[in-house]
Amino acid sequence: MTATRDIELPITGMTCAACAARVEKRLNRLDGVAASVNYGTQIASVHFDPAVASPEAMVEAVESAGYGALLPGRGRDAGHDDHAANGRRLWISAALGVPVAALSMVPALQFDYWQWVALVLATPVALWGAWPFHRAAWRNLRHGSAAMDTLISVGVLAAWGWSVAAMLLLDAGHRGMTMEFSLRPERDAAGGHIYLEVAALVTVLVLLGRHLEGRATGAARRSLTALAERGAKDAARIGDRGREERVPVAALRVGDRFVVRPGERIATDGDVEDGASSVDNALITGESVPVDVGPGARVVGGAINVSGRLVVRATRVGADTALAQIGRLVGRAQAGKASVQRLADRVSAVFVPAVIGFAVVTFAGWMLSGGSATAAFTAAVAVLIIACPCALGLATPTALMVGTGRGAQLGILIRGPEVLESTRRIDTVVLDKTGTVTTGRMHVAGVTPMPGESAERVLRVAAALESASEHPVARAVVEAAGGAPAAVERFANHEGRGVSGLVDGVAARAGRPAWLAEGGAVAPPEAAAASASAGQAGDTVVGVAWDGRVRGVIAVRDQPKRSSADAVAALRGMGLDAVLLTGDNAAAARTAADAVGIDRVISDVLPAGKDREIVGLQRAGHVVAMVGDGVNDAPALARADLGIAIGTGTDVAVEASDITLMSGDLRGVGDAIALSRRTLATIKGNLFWAFAYNVVAIPLAALGYLNPVIAGAAMAFSSVFVVTNSLRLRGFRPRRHAPE
Repeated sequence: MTATRDIELPITGMTCAACAARVEKRLNRLDGVAASVNYGTQIASVHFDPAVASPEAMVEAVESAGYGALLPGRGRDAGHDDHAANGRRLWISAALGVPVAALSMVPALQFDYWQWVALVLATPVALWGAWPFHRAAWRNLRHGSAAMDTLISVGVLAAWGWSVAAMLLLDAGHRGMTMEFSLRPERDAAGGHIYLEVAALVTVLVLLGRHLEGRATGAARRSLTALAERGAKDAARIGDRGREERVPVAALRVGDRFVVRPGERIATDGDVEDGASSVDNALITGESVPVDVGPGARVVGGAINVSGRLVVRATRVGADTALAQIGRLVGRAQAGKASVQRLADRVSAVFVPAVIGFAVVTFAGWMLSGGSATAAFTAAVAVLIIACPCALGLATPTALMVGTGRGAQLGILIRGPEVLESTRRIDTVVLDKTGTVTTGRMHVAGVTPMPGESAERVLRVAAALESASEHPVARAVVEAAGGAPAAVERFANHEGRGVSGLVDGVAARAGRPAWLAEGGAVAPPEAAAASASAGQAGDTVVGVAWDGRVRGVIAVRDQPKRSSADAVAALRGMGLDAVLLTGDNAAAARTAADAVGIDRVISDVLPAGKDREIVGLQRAGHVVAMVGDGVNDAPALARADLGIAIGTGTDVAVEASDITLMSGDLRGVGDAIALSRRTLATIKGNLFWAFAYNVVAIPLAALGYLNPVIAGAAMAFSSVFVVTNSLRLRGFRPRRHAPE
């Protein structure tokens, strides 16, 4: 069976949401293809079966619809050139069009035959300045469709053509030819109005709107682009003979060793082998306070080495690095569509033909009601020009671009637009304990050997068994034992209970005391007393048994993160209930919960039980967010209405989540929910104003209350308003303020 693939195709030539809908429809007609086209990002996200579809076929399909597509890796340099060319077109058109408006609006500037001067100035604007609209309209007409450019092209050409016909066919001296600029055109007895200022100024205003829109959407995209560009470009790789050589980052391979000097960016993800320094991870986690690293510490590509010299061994390169993963997650989020956008897409698909039909009805209505041809023409042109599906198409993608880009800057990765809907409904936040509420940097607080045993041997056996586990408790035991752990055979991990194997040829177990008892291990009274004492202190208890008897009890202790209490208080301030869900014993869980201000605790829960607890809360009517960092949290993260992974945890937890916090600061949970809710509110606000604008403006234009020039200015403003409203998300400020 052929594996399916995902690619992104940059699309060229789209000028409104109707264009995006047309390209999406054409791609989805291909066998084995499921596509989503985002007007704001100008990207087609395609999921396809290589056995029946190819990228080349997709490009042909897009071109057959009258647009262009670039194969992955071909770049998008043309977009920058087009923006510069459109800027030049705008300023030249403005230089010619503004005098036309001045001649028509200021009687003192008018002189004999000034109309012919206005025609000479307006013609290049109406034909050359508006050429992008005419070209797109003709392209759409050839394919039997219409888009935003069709409305502009028809409106401009109608105003210019009417004016030329009036000037050539009517006797100016006897027909009283005038130019008109009023909110409601009155009937001219002579019937010889000309609309050169409409043709010129509408072109200039729409070009200005497109130019401002392009600059604003470019600013919206820059957060993600800057994220990728701020990675290191080269690295000082250590060769076979220990000599350094400067190589591009792309040349690094897993296992390569490279040097990072003070002030340099770390080339790729890796483990520190030598040296000590402070590292600024702000690019990845959003945390501005550097963290200390030394041998054995993990570092990520893109972080800045602040002080000392480091030697790092690469563990991830290329597309596998944290920075690349961030780019993919943010790109995936920006390419998606929120459910609220789908209504706008359906409206945009029929919007332009409906507006053209409404303009015809407007003209006919004025004529049938006894209005003049001039008034009917003015109202019909105003309807064409003021209608704006662009604002509908930009409402969601621009807010998503800015919101997810700002999140990436803060170390908050939002997986997709559907996540935004989930955050709005959340009423309960379930928090894992170890590594989420607590630091996860556990240490052995005490070892109680049973009579006849030594603490050293108990630790040695436990460390041998735990050495194959990644659990924080296991790591604490191994570190406490020191040195290389003894070899273990027939190792088995009993999820949520403990581990077992042969140590020095003897069957041994380490884990929950109750699990040891279930396995037949006999516990002396001293074991129960030691377990009870450790439990009352809030410690995690690990029993160690071999030869059928419990030989010792190890108490492992963790500390709440300094930020956890603030995080819980922030969640409560947002009207959310916090619940602590952990596999630890009730005493340890209660101690941690009291330290951070959580009232409800669910303890002694196995990994499979966490999933069931989430289901139980959902059945009780709660909309649940789960926050965790470990492998055993992945099922619960996937089950919850909203999964939030602490990015310092495991890859499987990150993959199962909807939101990833790249830092370990629990206050990021409140920040993530707040940013998601604010992004969703911005999307809905954009859509409301985009719909309201068209609902109000089109009838006003049809009734003759809007001059076409004012209509053009309003249309351009509507798109710019949506984009600039979205850009306000760049000012989102997190609650985090203190280092962990």
